[in-house]
Amino acid sequence: MEPDEKKASGEAAAAAGEKSEGESSVYATDHEEEDEETKLELGPQCSLKDQLEKDKDDESLRRWKEQLLGSVDMENVGEILEPDVKILSLSIISAGRDDIVLPIPEDGNPKGLWFTLKEGSQYRLKFSFQVSNNIVSGFRYTNTVWKTGMKVDSSKEMLGTFSPQPEPYAHEMPEETTPSGMFARGQYSARSKFLDDDNKCYLEINYTFDIRKDWV
Repeated sequence: MEPDEKKASGEAAAAAGEKSEGESSVYATDHEEEDEETKLELGPQCSLKDQLEKDKDDESLRRWKEQLLGSVDMENVGEILEPDVKILSLSIISAGRDDIVLPIPEDGNPKGLWFTLKEGSQYRLKFSFQVSNNIVSGFRYTNTVWKTGMKVDSSKEMLGTFSPQPEPYAHEMPEETTPSGMFARGQYSARSKFLDDDNKCYLEINYTFDIRKDWV
């Protein structure tokens, strides 16, 4: 082999090696945080009481705050800076079937298989939550799914901004369809999170589920 050919062959082998290493590193990081985002600097946080006092002479802002706060008792608002969000219930709904009510463990890690879905079926995730102490801004839901160690799905849903109130809020996610076929069936691992725009996580759930030929 001529010197130039040897050089070209060596460069090609090095490039192939770099590509292989790059591909491996992609798969190696699949189980790392998929939904890490740069934390936004939104300025100092104010208590709900302070927020009500701000711009109280601006009629348009006052009306907007009243609309946002809704049923909040203005006479008994506190001075706690941090909002608190508690996820009260989680369930999977599918037409023609009873809802699958998912127990929420305190540590966020269900033991064993959490639920089973039928291949090719349509379903929605439904949940309720309660907000207390302060307004929660940019409340969102993220979900990442793996099969045999490879990421196969990742989704995010912005839920909105919510004021504290005694009554729980309820939300239904957009309808999804489970994959079907021999290669789609089997066990999956997943991680779901409920966060706000400060990246504060109110609930993280790490779980496994199955996709099978039929409902269990």
